[in-house]
Amino acid sequence: MLLIVGMLLVIGCTFGGYVAMGGKLGVLWQPFEVVIICGAALGAFIIGNPSPVLKKATKAIGHVLKGSKFNKDSYLELLTLQYQIFKLARSKGFLALEQHIESPEDSALFQQFPKFIGDHHAVEFLCDYLRLIGLGADNPHEMETLMDEEIETHHHEQHAVAGALQTMADGMPALGIVAAVLGVIKTMGSITEPPEVLGALIGGALVGTFLGVWLSYGFLSPIAAKAQAVYDAEGKYLQCMKAGLLAYMHGSSPPVAVEFARKALLSHDRPSFSEVEQALDGLPPVG
Repeated sequence: MLLIVGMLLVIGCTFGGYVAMGGKLGVLWQPFEVVIICGAALGAFIIGNPSPVLKKATKAIGHVLKGSKFNKDSYLELLTLQYQIFKLARSKGFLALEQHIESPEDSALFQQFPKFIGDHHAVEFLCDYLRLIGLGADNPHEMETLMDEEIETHHHEQHAVAGALQTMADGMPALGIVAAVLGVIKTMGSITEPPEVLGALIGGALVGTFLGVWLSYGFLSPIAAKAQAVYDAEGKYLQCMKAGLLAYMHGSSPPVAVEFARKALLSHDRPSFSEVEQALDGLPPVG
């Protein structure tokens, strides 16, 4: 919703201000300038990025429109899930977790947490490390290094998408100049025309510069920044799991391990201690 409001503000203030100072909207209608700028930008985007980035870039637009799916409720759910897992492992051993981590989609334990089970990457991350612990990986320092490497790799893959969008945004003003130069070349071919015709041609050429800068700083660059923020939120979700797992491996009790995980969250998304405690009190028995 805020994204739509922001875009409407960009459009409304730009064209509203232009009309208010006496500008004519018809002069700005230059479809071939749009074709030159946007078409060249899209072509350069395809040239400069590998296939995986191109595929993820289309999904990134959807992520930007929807915004981050991680909020206080989703983190509270994750913390209660970790508590249930650690409590089960502490009371019945890691063998009791095997049926859950091998088939999480069929697990009665995981099904209690629909937001988590709907995130394939988060499920894979948690189950993989629980499986490693069950197999005897008991060195928390080695596990932390491995987790950091995976989170960094995941972050790099996502950053490549946001970076590609930002690179395209950075190139738009230059492509706007290209469109403007082509317009000037066209104008010079009509140098014998009367002033009113030349004026319209020059005005149309300058629209290219305007469009390149406007599309870059008004839309593409903010979209790239928003995509990066969405990806950073996903990284923080993984960091929360990492903190809880490592605390449990260091020998912390389930409530203490969950508190370690809670402290890894950003303040505006972090549930309070009492909120977590109340949520834990309402959990069903593990089995």
